[in-house]
Amino acid sequence: MTLPEEGTLRKIATFVAAFGIGVATYIAIADSGGGAPVCLAGGSGCETVANSTYSHLLGVNIAVFGIIGYALLLAASLMRGDEARMGGFVLALIGLGYSVFLTYLELFKIDAICQWCVASAVLMAVLFAVNATRMVGYVGRTA
Repeated sequence: MTLPEEGTLRKIATFVAAFGIGVATYIAIADSGGGAPVCLAGGSGCETVANSTYSHLLGVNIAVFGIIGYALLLAASLMRGDEARMGGFVLALIGLGYSVFLTYLELFKIDAICQWCVASAVLMAVLFAVNATRMVGYVGRTA
């Protein structure tokens, strides 16, 4: 099996991380205005999730942490070398783990699904796959 070139993986990660920043920023802006993100397919899942006690950590909307995480992943995608590869992998692993936890909360505690949160979880899963491929396939190689 031939791996995509590292440059291609970095471009994919850059695009996906930038898109993730957009999704998380939309959620944070909706919350800062006292509202909730609008569910594109209708329903009240986004509002239910946004109004739950799980939507904030230490008084800060979870989406703000998402913005920071995606920004760090964006930075890792723009850098070369083993430190960037390992950093991107670790950040994406943490982000994916937290996304899985938040999805669990939506399904089993909040009993509602936010489409924007699902989109963010999918983006984080893609970032994990890309960063894992980049790390495993290219660690130890010159940049």
